[in-house]
Amino acid sequence: MELASAGTEQLRKMHPLVDDTTICRHCQETVSDSYCGKCGTPVTLKRVDAHYIVHEIQHILHFEKGILYTIRALLTQPGKNIRSFISDDRSRLVKPVIFIIITSLIYTIVAHYFHTENHYMSADAPAQPAVSGIMNWIQGHYGYANILMGACIAVWLKLFFRKSDYNFFEVLIMLCFVMGTSMLLLAVFAVAEGLTGSNLTKVSGPLMFVYSAWAIGQFFNGRKLGSYLLSLAAYLLGCLSFMIIAVLIGVAIALAHKV
Repeated sequence: MELASAGTEQLRKMHPLVDDTTICRHCQETVSDSYCGKCGTPVTLKRVDAHYIVHEIQHILHFEKGILYTIRALLTQPGKNIRSFISDDRSRLVKPVIFIIITSLIYTIVAHYFHTENHYMSADAPAQPAVSGIMNWIQGHYGYANILMGACIAVWLKLFFRKSDYNFFEVLIMLCFVMGTSMLLLAVFAVAEGLTGSNLTKVSGPLMFVYSAWAIGQFFNGRKLGSYLLSLAAYLLGCLSFMIIAVLIGVAIALAHKV
């Protein structure tokens, strides 16, 4: 701090006509514009207010790029638009990891607010406390759990579509978009269930799987029926694998506590 002050003071002596607003507070270079030409630091910082908070939220979610456009694109032509995101243009869609975390959070808030039990994973089934703890974590952290589940699904997709040029991480990115959209669909049904009091689990669950198989199949090769069937099989096997791994981790923790 003292060195920075000394450097600033020395610049003032060298440039007596330069005031504080024209000296970069980071690198002590003279600035003739709104930003330092050397390090890019702005001369003046905008005050933190409501507009600043809104802008930051918009920047994180890329609202200015079109979150509504992202949702519409993933509901109408998911395969085409995700392929375009991976290979051509990554500015039109919301960033995939943020997308799945935010949409999972939306579903969690909606389901909690309406006290719906339309959860696609139940934490009440396992009798083992450690297993129940794992399931409760999954139910309370859908965003992160969906990414981990997506990794399991991606393994099966890479196995079934091994001739595809997409690597594991590109498939995982695709699944972030697909699973994020599925969470939005579940959130819509959770709202409908909360408002009507009807149990819509029998509709929302199959719809989520149908959408996922359709979107994934379209991503790989939408012209072949086999692509959709393989996509559905990989999705189901991935979900099952994820649940088996979660149970095994819980059992392992329980056994470790007994030792």
